Amino acid sequence: MLEFENLRKKYPEFVYKSYTVCRESDLLKVRYSFEITGLCEFNPEWSFPIPEKSPRIDSGLLNNLAFSLGLVELVSYWKATCSPTVKVMPHALDGDMISWWKSLYFGGLGEFFYKNNIKTDKDSFMTVVTEGIPLKPSAPLELSGNLVPVGGGKDSAVTLRILKGEKENTLPYIINSRGATDMTCEVSGYGSDAYRVRRTIDKKLIDLNQKGFLNGHTPFSAIVAFSSLISACLNGKKYVVLSNESSANESTVLGEDINHQFSKGVEFEANFIRYQQKYINCGVEYFSLLRPLSEMQIAALFARYDEFHSVFRSCNAGSKKDIWCCSCPKCLFVYIILSPFLSQEKLIEIFGENLLDKEVLLDTYKELLGVLPNKPFECVGSRDEVITASFVTLSKLKEIGAKLPKLLDYFEENVTNAPFKMTYYLNYFDENNYLPQHFLKLLQSELEENLK
Repeated sequence: MLEFENLRKKYPEFVYKSYTVCRESDLLKVRYSFEITGLCEFNPEWSFPIPEKSPRIDSGLLNNLAFSLGLVELVSYWKATCSPTVKVMPHALDGDMISWWKSLYFGGLGEFFYKNNIKTDKDSFMTVVTEGIPLKPSAPLELSGNLVPVGGGKDSAVTLRILKGEKENTLPYIINSRGATDMTCEVSGYGSDAYRVRRTIDKKLIDLNQKGFLNGHTPFSAIVAFSSLISACLNGKKYVVLSNESSANESTVLGEDINHQFSKGVEFEANFIRYQQKYINCGVEYFSLLRPLSEMQIAALFARYDEFHSVFRSCNAGSKKDIWCCSCPKCLFVYIILSPFLSQEKLIEIFGENLLDKEVLLDTYKELLGVLPNKPFECVGSRDEVITASFVTLSKLKEIGAKLPKLLDYFEENVTNAPFKMTYYLNYFDENNYLPQHFLKLLQSELEENLK
């Protein structure tokens, strides 16, 4: 791996040179030009299908949406050299906008800095300079209905199920579709009626990674957020309905403000809402329907929606093959959080094996429990929820006289003094959320019907 400081000295400038927005047949194509001065240029692309009855979007708003998506897209390329100066050429940013973007980059790259052992701070990691004419916010569009980002896991399936009574006004949104995303929409009753966009990463970035340039996690959910604004406007949808829960706010690294799920947290949600309203103002409202809930409640709901059990996939490691790899922290977490509500036989049917009986996952289990200080760098629930789910599963198995799997053997011998919070989590409701009243009522009705 090349050294952070050496790279910054050798490549001091990263440039957001331009973006183009054009219509090619029935697609809206957005192409970006980023450059690490003295190294290479990148040209990532997005393709958005244009619906037959797409609202009229004036060029000013469309440029603002495309430019803003480029501002979040660029950080994936900047991280290769962490150039100290970022030059934004298409349009000027004021001081507050620069501060907002730097906060997103720094928070969203917390894991990247940590895993690459990069010592920096929010002030010095990047200086942003801008050129061009500033973009002005637009008059909001006349919009209605819901756009629901679907990733193929349990959370977006729960959101689609809660919105089952609004199917005529709801459109699933998929970036780079795969089997689990398509099947989630299929079993939700949408058939092929999902809005599918294509994001293409410039292969030159992959080449740099293979040569030892810096690499790591970036705030993908922020890309979902800004791309969803374009998708919602093209489809005339007023609400972008996310599926991020309250435990996404918990730090991954104990005692430090480093969160793998930074752009899934409520802080980003609040900041994004304010930024959109002040600087874009397209008329779209963005919020997470599941924000008030714990992972435990979401798992309890999902366990009742058996139509999804054979099609959902939450595993990032196996996403390209659309499988459960059964070896990563995400697979183990999902297995554990569902265990209080589904039988071990059902879980083995879903995953293909008993993950609680895999001794090779013991260290991962310790991380999830908080026995080891840091959680895995994955989208997983809180440490206390894993402890609570383990308690319930342990009790269930002992009650029927079943042989304990290896990980629960460890749990019984080492972690039984930890707090048990099942009642707390099943009755949890985080008031720090941005749900419109109508959606709040839908969520509460689902909880009352299914978690009595």
